[in-house]
Amino acid sequence: MHDIRKIDVMEGVLDENDHIAEHVNRHMTEHGVLVVNEMGAPGAGKTTSLRNIVKHLDVKPYVIEGDIESDIDTQALNSIGIETHQINTYGSCHLDAPMIEHMTGHISFNEPGILFIENIGNLVCPAEFSIGEHVMMLISTVTEGSDKPYKYPLAFEKADIILLSKVDLIPYLDFDEEFFMKGVRALNKDVPVFKVSGKTGEGYEEVARWLQNKAKELGSGE
Repeated sequence: MHDIRKIDVMEGVLDENDHIAEHVNRHMTEHGVLVVNEMGAPGAGKTTSLRNIVKHLDVKPYVIEGDIESDIDTQALNSIGIETHQINTYGSCHLDAPMIEHMTGHISFNEPGILFIENIGNLVCPAEFSIGEHVMMLISTVTEGSDKPYKYPLAFEKADIILLSKVDLIPYLDFDEEFFMKGVRALNKDVPVFKVSGKTGEGYEEVARWLQNKAKELGSGE
C-alpha cells in the first residue's frame, strides 16, 4: 500500500490576485480615480447603464470593457466620446487583477474621475475575484426573475450598490419585488438599491450622484 500524505496548503489560490488588486487600488487612489467593478449577467444592461450614468457625471469617466470576444461595446462608447479600452479574455469567465493592472498601466489618468470596469457577463466567477475596485456595482434585471439573490448569493452579498434594471417592464412580467428585496436584505442589509430603466432614464441621476459622493470621499481621504 502506498503511504498517504496530507499536505496543508497555507496560501490561498487567490492570494497573488488579491496582492495585485491591492496595488491597483492604491495606484488608482493616488490618481484620485474611483474604481467601479460593474457586474451582471449577459443582457442585464451593463453598457446601457454606463451610458446613462455618464450623462449625469460632473467628473471624468474612464471605461474598461471586458468581453470574451469582440469590441462592440467599446466601439459604441468611444463613438459617443467616452474614453473606453478593451480587454478580451478569449474564454475566461471573469476579469482578474493582473489584466486590470496591465490595462491601467496603459491609460493616462490625466485628471481625477471614475473608472468603470464592465466585467464579463456572469453572476458567478466575477464575484470571486477582486480587481482593485473601490465599489462593486451589481446590475440585476427584472427580466431575470426575482429569485437571483437566492441563486447567486455571493454577488449580492459583496455588492456595494445594486441597480435593479429594466423596471419599465415590471407591468408585463411576473416579478415579485418584495421577494427580491427580502433576498437582498438577508444577504446585504444596508446596500442601496436603485430602480433604473435604460428606456426611460429613470434612476440613473441618483446612481451618478451616489457614485460622485464616493469619488469625493476618495479624494478627501475618508
